[in-house]
Amino acid sequence: MTAGTAERVDLPVSGMSCAACARSIENQLAATAGVTSAHVNFATSTATVEFDPARAAVRSLVDAIEELGYGVPQPVAGEDVEEQARESEFAALKRRLWLAGAFAVPVVLLGMWPGLMRVAAMSWIQLALTAPVVLYAGAPFYTGAWMALRHRSANMNTLIALGTGAAFLYSLAVTVRGGHQVYYEAAAVIITLILLGRVLEARARGKASEAIRHLRDLQPKTACVVRDGAERDIPIEQVRVGDIVVVRPGEKIPVDGAVREGDSAVDESMLTGESMPVDKKPGDALYGGTINRSGSLRFEARKVGRATALQQMIELVRQAQGSRAPVARLADVVSGYFTVGVLAIATVTFLVWLAFAPLPFALVNFVAVLIIACPCALGLATPTAIMVATGRGAERGILIKGGEALEAANGIDTVILDKTGTITRGQPRVTDVIPANGYTEAEVLRLAGSVERYSEHPLGRAIVEHAQALALALGESSGFRAVAGQGVEAHVDGCEVTVGNCAAPAAALEIQRLAGEGKTAVAVSADGGLAGMIGIADTVKPEAAAAVRRLRKMGIDVWMITGDNRRTAENVARQAGIERVLAEVLPDGKVAEVRKLQAARKKVAMVGDGINDAPALAQADVGIAIGTGADIAKEAASITLMRGNLNGVPDALELARKTMRVIRQNLFWAFAYNTIGIPIAAGVLYPFTGWLLSPVMASAAMALSSVIVVTNSLRLRRTGGTALLQ
Repeated sequence: MTAGTAERVDLPVSGMSCAACARSIENQLAATAGVTSAHVNFATSTATVEFDPARAAVRSLVDAIEELGYGVPQPVAGEDVEEQARESEFAALKRRLWLAGAFAVPVVLLGMWPGLMRVAAMSWIQLALTAPVVLYAGAPFYTGAWMALRHRSANMNTLIALGTGAAFLYSLAVTVRGGHQVYYEAAAVIITLILLGRVLEARARGKASEAIRHLRDLQPKTACVVRDGAERDIPIEQVRVGDIVVVRPGEKIPVDGAVREGDSAVDESMLTGESMPVDKKPGDALYGGTINRSGSLRFEARKVGRATALQQMIELVRQAQGSRAPVARLADVVSGYFTVGVLAIATVTFLVWLAFAPLPFALVNFVAVLIIACPCALGLATPTAIMVATGRGAERGILIKGGEALEAANGIDTVILDKTGTITRGQPRVTDVIPANGYTEAEVLRLAGSVERYSEHPLGRAIVEHAQALALALGESSGFRAVAGQGVEAHVDGCEVTVGNCAAPAAALEIQRLAGEGKTAVAVSADGGLAGMIGIADTVKPEAAAAVRRLRKMGIDVWMITGDNRRTAENVARQAGIERVLAEVLPDGKVAEVRKLQAARKKVAMVGDGINDAPALAQADVGIAIGTGADIAKEAASITLMRGNLNGVPDALELARKTMRVIRQNLFWAFAYNTIGIPIAAGVLYPFTGWLLSPVMASAAMALSSVIVVTNSLRLRRTGGTALLQ
């Protein structure tokens, strides 16, 4: 297939009960003509498929899933199809649970009085009460097992159907023959407890998906646009590129665009995690989902629908939550053979006990092994943790591209920080004003700002912005011209002012001092005499030193890399607390430096924001892009920090470490649970203690294991660092 022709689709899947179900669907899709790759996430109930549209269609993918007995819900206009599927399945589970519970309780109560069970009619009464539980509440287990059998596979439904079916059919045979030793309560209670576990698990999984729901809720349903000279409220889906959109104080901005009229402060915390509102004026960018806090704005819609920053963020989080971490491969392999292995163990258990004990005794152990071994916890161990972690990160402005990025970030021991725009602000700012010959700081700034007020030069803009920030009234200038080798000059209030270089001996000392600090020295002269000096530099971000300290505390080596001269680089590194400096490095040299560290067996994270950082971001084990930078840098990175705050780097690495710790805990619990539970259910303790694990207890333990795994993953919702919790 020609590169670039593949299409990708995410399909919601209903009816999955365990990791084996997901694997069966995955195999079925992978075997479908035209499919190049398929991944099914049990935790998110989503199938992600890449296919050649010339050889396959979405309909054929849906048919392949439905052929196995699973559903693919169709969307309702204006609503999220995955959310619909979750809510529909949750409601169906609750209905079945209520019915199962209502009938199982009297069955258990009747079984508690052995004397009562000797009454001939009691077995028939228990049969009548258990039948609705098995035939209605437990129906999905039996249909799922049958569909799996048709495709020569086995899953959790197989184990439940065999266990409860054996107990029910054995009891039915005894009842028909007029006997009294029945196990109806086992079948009824097992189904009820498994349904209860499913309901609790579904609720917990719903909490794991809250991040996407919160992000989706940020976008308003309607927008006020100017059409035919009048303001009209229309559905958000009808906003077109080029529309003039009106946003009043307190309203959410519906789509991305640029301000045409008005001034305001906009709360962009949902996008960047930055709590302080950002001032907006004509020409500034606006993003859908952010909140207009003060003045009214009119802006031109530039990006609508799926093209908005909010929708792209939602899509990135959705893809990340559906991704698979490399650590999950072991669980995937095990789950593929697990069910068949359990069936074999249960069969051996039954035959061994049948040789030494009555049939009912062997049957109880057979059922207990089948029920306790259901591999739900194994299938949920990794995806639930990834769901919660990527969602938590997105809520705080850290976009992680998936499980592979999280696992790679967990092993990072070296961080390389680009200087400009990463450690520094990326914009020159006035750092020093040094008056001379009787002038004041304000007068020096006013003269320089008056000359530079219409300049587009970055240094000139820095002077003007600093003067305006101090509320200085700039004078009118005339006769503006550039003087080769000296700078610019103009007449201000009848005085000839020059801003630029200066050959005056009195200025040489200050120029040398400022240069030693990595600053650019700008001289201000009035009528030929020195009025003062202005120092300008790309200043270090205020949180840089704290972020570097946090990284070191985590045991991570911190390097700074830049194409700037060594004197400037070392001055910036000193302010940020960085000891290892790579200066005067060209863009291709950055890649070489990353490779050198990797060759020394270092796990490297590269942090940058510019186009020239993209190759190094791609080469590093983990690329972290500062969200205020170039789009190409974000594309090359595994992690994007939506705000420019450097604390996002240790926050992201800390989140990755905690996520992998939770995944390892989940996998340990899932494996340990089955390793310990299966032998106990098989009755290995009975010869020594006389104790057996009943099928009812096994079903409760099985349900509890899944809930424990999901609840453990939900702890990541409380994860946060210095910036993450703000």
